[in-house]
Amino acid sequence: MMACSGEYHGIWIYVSHSTEKIHKSTLELLAKGRELAGKLNVELSALLVGADVAQHADQLVYFGADKVYVAEDELLREYSTIPYAEAVTQLIQREKPEIVLFPADIDGRDLAPRVAARLETGLTADCTDLDIGEFTDKQSGTTYENILYQIRPAFGGDIIATIVNPDCRPQMATVRPGTFIPLYEDASRTGEVIPCDVQIQASDLVAEVVEVIQEEKESNLEGARVIVTGGRGVGGAEGFKLLKELADLLGGEVGASRGAVEAGWISYAHQVGQSGQTVAPDLYIACGVSGAIQHLVGIKNARKIIAINKDPNAQIFNAADYCICGDLFDVLPQLIAKVKSARENS
Repeated sequence: MMACSGEYHGIWIYVSHSTEKIHKSTLELLAKGRELAGKLNVELSALLVGADVAQHADQLVYFGADKVYVAEDELLREYSTIPYAEAVTQLIQREKPEIVLFPADIDGRDLAPRVAARLETGLTADCTDLDIGEFTDKQSGTTYENILYQIRPAFGGDIIATIVNPDCRPQMATVRPGTFIPLYEDASRTGEVIPCDVQIQASDLVAEVVEVIQEEKESNLEGARVIVTGGRGVGGAEGFKLLKELADLLGGEVGASRGAVEAGWISYAHQVGQSGQTVAPDLYIACGVSGAIQHLVGIKNARKIIAINKDPNAQIFNAADYCICGDLFDVLPQLIAKVKSARENS
């Protein structure tokens, strides 16, 4: 959809949800959307699609939305690609937001490219940051202002690429869960809830959802306040038992670098980094992790980082708040003993 940017206005966040709750990834995107909307001086809107979902609209306002567009239809009760893509496309074509952002979760990764294809616009997947700035086309010399910078690792995490879409609207991106920190809920905020009609046909449901089964996740890195992560320096699967002991003491989760996962020492569900999960714990303890850029991208929102590595030149030390240069198999037992002692004396 080639279009002048003047026809389009505002930022939309697609709402990822279940019947019971709004997913945290949406609240994270609302926080970033609020920042971008301030830079552009535009409204931030949430797009809520489903059946019996209007109950969540106030919460979206409390977390930063100025408007909530609500599209409800019984045919949208369970997520299905074609009807959801049709509903979202209809609303974007009708309201013309300039920027549309999706969480890069299972549904968002399926839905966003379908919508982008229908709108004939670009899409950057798995962004780890977003910003607003200007872009100058070197061939034509044209300068575009207030362009969405879609930032993500590329070439296996070896570089950070900034991607722009100056000519097509809306500008669209999916953003990895755990990338941003949600705003505090503010029940005093007010906003506009806008019911929307969408034309969905029963024939759009090419597959029937018979049952939805919620399986318990092997790890909960996204919501963890403390993460103890092992890299190649852990040496093998046995080494992760020591990390788990510390994580359990601190009420945290065990993470792993890509190298440790690829070595088969621990499952992919624990992988942190650009090719795994982006996390934002209060405390991140990196044990034997070298600090490759693809890993650092995944922990950039950690509030405090402790790095333990026997290599004094390890890159992880450049990102850490506290650096311990030593063998993790000497350091961790002492740290575990200190935590146990503090618990016993408290």
